[in-house]
Amino acid sequence: MEGLMQTAARMEQEAIKGYEALRDRMSAEGRPELIPVFERLIAEERSHLSEVANWSRASGIEPAGTTGFSSPPDLFDPEGADLIPAEALSAYRAFSIAVRNEERAFEFWSYVAGRAPSPEIRQAAERMAREELGHIATLRRERRLAFHRARQAASPAGGLTLEDLERRLHRQLLGLGDIADSGELSRFAHDARGRLARCYELGVVCRPNIDGFSPAAFERPAVLCGIVLDCYLDLMAREKDENILVFAQDAASQLVRCLLFLRGCRRNRDLALR
Repeated sequence: MEGLMQTAARMEQEAIKGYEALRDRMSAEGRPELIPVFERLIAEERSHLSEVANWSRASGIEPAGTTGFSSPPDLFDPEGADLIPAEALSAYRAFSIAVRNEERAFEFWSYVAGRAPSPEIRQAAERMAREELGHIATLRRERRLAFHRARQAASPAGGLTLEDLERRLHRQLLGLGDIADSGELSRFAHDARGRLARCYELGVVCRPNIDGFSPAAFERPAVLCGIVLDCYLDLMAREKDENILVFAQDAASQLVRCLLFLRGCRRNRDLALR
């Protein structure tokens, strides 16, 4: 537990340092309009660090120092934002970096939970994963706002429903069998079909926020997966029905894993999936 808490604190501390470095660079290179964006991200990570510290103290653990607990290297990835010209950065890209770092943190804690040596560690890691899922929801909403602010003239892509999107995602995942691990794809396609059935069973009502996306975007599995994920994160933020809320949380967990898998396919095999 001590090692787990220390790793959680280290992840938040490295994110704070990473965003501080990007903020300082924006200030030095004449992009003052982006400083508030990185200040917002720094404040968000400090809040997460405070939550970890409070939980540690409540558990009688001091989240400092190091132990034998195996934690991942390079916990914060600026995704090249520290290297590219400052002019190439935008608020949308800044929030995208934050979203993907939170997604990687979710994947890490899910991995720890699945291989935990004790029920205590498993429950703590599952709690960390749930916290990261909430952070993903917050940052993805901020990213969408930044997207719309940058493209105020964007027009709707059509009257698609969540069920329409799940159906499309299921078909696209099945169509990728020749370029990715068939076992993983089968599982993600099965998940999509299961979510579609549950949407009908529970009577889920969700009108996707798809303003600004071109029709071509819905033919790219990683983009489509991200849009469907947004739908469930939106449900998590506003749904009062306990059954639908639990369903939305499970669906979001599945889709984060699917999204990371699709991005991995693109990186590893140079596929245009997003």
